[in-house]
Amino acid sequence: MVRVAMVVTNACAPDPRVLRHARWVMEAGHEVTVHAFDRLAEHPMSENHHGVRIMRYHLGKTPYGGTLRTYQGIRSFQRQVVRTLLHDPPALVYCHDADTLRVGVALQQQRSVPFVFDMHDLQHTWVRYQAPQSRLRAAVAGRMKRRMLNRAKHARVVVTSSGGISPTSRGFSEWLAHHGIESHVVENRPEPPFPSRPSTESVGWTVGFVGRVRDRKAIDLLIKTVDSMQPHERPTIRIAGDGVAAASVRRHLMERVEAGELEAEVTGAFAQAELPDLLAEIDVMFAMYSPLRGNILQGALPVKMFDAAAYGVPSVVNQGCLMAEVALAEGIGCPAEWNDLTSVAKALFQARSMSVRLETTADRERRRWREALLPVLDSLQ
Repeated sequence: MVRVAMVVTNACAPDPRVLRHARWVMEAGHEVTVHAFDRLAEHPMSENHHGVRIMRYHLGKTPYGGTLRTYQGIRSFQRQVVRTLLHDPPALVYCHDADTLRVGVALQQQRSVPFVFDMHDLQHTWVRYQAPQSRLRAAVAGRMKRRMLNRAKHARVVVTSSGGISPTSRGFSEWLAHHGIESHVVENRPEPPFPSRPSTESVGWTVGFVGRVRDRKAIDLLIKTVDSMQPHERPTIRIAGDGVAAASVRRHLMERVEAGELEAEVTGAFAQAELPDLLAEIDVMFAMYSPLRGNILQGALPVKMFDAAAYGVPSVVNQGCLMAEVALAEGIGCPAEWNDLTSVAKALFQARSMSVRLETTADRERRRWREALLPVLDSLQ
């Protein structure tokens, strides 16, 4: 049996991808502990989640976002995890995203412990999001990118969350290959079985944005699109989730509701068990993101698109990138041009009339994961 230490810089409360991969480690006959950074110290420091042990670090409140305090908090977490693991080294470190690679490299250099890199996102692109023309931010992002690539080259295996589906399309796997790193694609798809969507008679329709609310620009685009519609055609807007933009979005929408200008409902963080009920409230998922985030054009696949399709809800996604190709190929959504209100409105209306079913689920991704990781785990026994 191999002892695996997974590392993630959120509270894992829950993080479906992290916990799914942790369960797959256990199913392969090994032991896993998730070392998670509870930035706001809101959750139990130790928890057993269906057999997966989660060890949360409370190191003072650290905000999400690209602030100096965020960087300092993550560095403190990294140092603490390294000290913990050096005291009792695991056989394998499993790094979720670039901001945990420092831990894997430290254990490799000091104890010859191999590490796996699971890349969910191009994290360096976040730095430029608020001010894409800033030379300072461009320099910082470039440094982060180079550091991530240099560290990733030392990983025993690299797993990432998207890959092209045609010779001309690009996902994160192609982005890594361009930089000389081979990777295995394991998409972030939900696990069956999925309950049937309830058939209810309702007046009107609802467009939802369900998930982490990091991007005020996307919500603003949705609001402007609804404003552009004829009053009798407008949907209700349903927002659910926490995140750095959640408070700002809530205030803005409630002001509009109180002024009688639109219909909307906004709620905060939700447990994974609440997701089916939230998805039952909406007719279309809004899964568009500002292309100023570099990872959108580089092949990000929104988890909410797959979650929605699993429950029979179509999505509207960005045109001209991998998420649009997947949505069209699988019949689970409609693409729209960013900041084109006519295009977005047309896609929303078109999606409203769609009947969707998610055919490719986490079952396929589990097979892909096993093909990539089992040789590593077996070699460590």
